Amino acid sequence: MTISLDSPTTSSGRERLASLGRRAGRVGHFLLRMARNPLTAIGGSIVLILMIVALFAPWIAPFHPLVQDLNNALTPPNAVYWFGTDEFGRDIFSRLVYGARITLYIVLLVSVTVGPLGLLLGVTAGYFGGKVDMLLMRITDIFISFPSLVLALAFVAALGPGLEHVVIAITLTAWPPIARLARAETLSLRQADFISAVRLQGASSLRVLWRHIVPLCMPSVIIRITMNMAGIILTAAGLGFLGLGAQPPDPEWGAMISSGRTYMMECWWVVTIPGLAILINSLAFNFLGDGLRDILDPRNE
Repeated sequence: MTISLDSPTTSSGRERLASLGRRAGRVGHFLLRMARNPLTAIGGSIVLILMIVALFAPWIAPFHPLVQDLNNALTPPNAVYWFGTDEFGRDIFSRLVYGARITLYIVLLVSVTVGPLGLLLGVTAGYFGGKVDMLLMRITDIFISFPSLVLALAFVAALGPGLEHVVIAITLTAWPPIARLARAETLSLRQADFISAVRLQGASSLRVLWRHIVPLCMPSVIIRITMNMAGIILTAAGLGFLGLGAQPPDPEWGAMISSGRTYMMECWWVVTIPGLAILINSLAFNFLGDGLRDILDPRNE
């Protein structure tokens, strides 16, 4: 008679460790594939730096972003003021660092709201088809027919200036492409053999959508959202430039360009440096999105 010394608890612990090991291996493989692509590595590094700067802004910024010093107004870059000062003597480097928080706040909040909204509408339209598809896609077409910045301007003009209203406006203009993408993915999946087999087993439409179709649509949606982040940054900066985003004296990059445009011929740094921040971070998110597409899209295997 053989007695097993392995208790159920020990077996469960081994299974958990094995599962964690497999997950760690997949994450390591994913990061390795990202590192092999130079543009993806550059984009990911810049985005990581942006997040670190936003998180540790109080310790990185040498001056308070709102404190004025008119005696040092429009000082060019030097050893004390690395990126110079603006028309009120505020340190541009410090304002740029704190502005990273506002930019990330808008990007992350729009991303976590627009992704589920577009995915929900897209898979619903693609799976059920018929009148549901026609209604949702006509609504989508109405939103797509307007340029996103113009539509965002209309929404912010109706809601009033402010960061929260900018987030709402950009969300309402950014979901249609994601919905169309999710619908296209769902149309190609709903007639697949494994979906038919799941239906024959008695699975409800909700279960088919949630457990089988949505997970397969997620990689494409994540790629699209990542690539949309560059557009979100540009739209937020455009609204800030027009005075409809963050309100003075908040150090939003678009608003910094707007306030400094009067002095840009004599004091180039007031406009150039915030503009470079917008450009570099927009390119970084584009590079990161391209890399994620190469890694997550199974058609590139």
